[in-house]
Amino acid sequence: MNEFVAGVVRLLLRVVVIAMGLVLFASLLIAMMVLALVWTLRAGWARLTGQPVTPWAMRMDPRTGFSTVFRSTERWSSGRRGPAPAADDTSDETAASRRGGILPGAAEVTDVEAREVR
Repeated sequence: MNEFVAGVVRLLLRVVVIAMGLVLFASLLIAMMVLALVWTLRAGWARLTGQPVTPWAMRMDPRTGFSTVFRSTERWSSGRRGPAPAADDTSDETAASRRGGILPGAAEVTDVEAREVR
């Protein structure tokens, strides 16, 4: 009896997995058919009105992604390249805006020796 129940459960599991795969395949197929229909209607309308058929294109310049990342690293690395801050400038806003800034309460720490940051 145990083998029979295990066999039925395996069969049901296989049927469910196959059904899920078929649903995924059918949904992707329908999505591609709708996209092809929209493209055909768009191209037909362009030919009917005498306009050129323009392709769908993603207008993206790969250099913009690099420059965005490069510019975002400037704010983290500018603290090392710039001049040293004034000794009396210990506001929380300034310290939080720099990487490696002085943390609030750092003057109270006594069990370590302070060293110059390189």
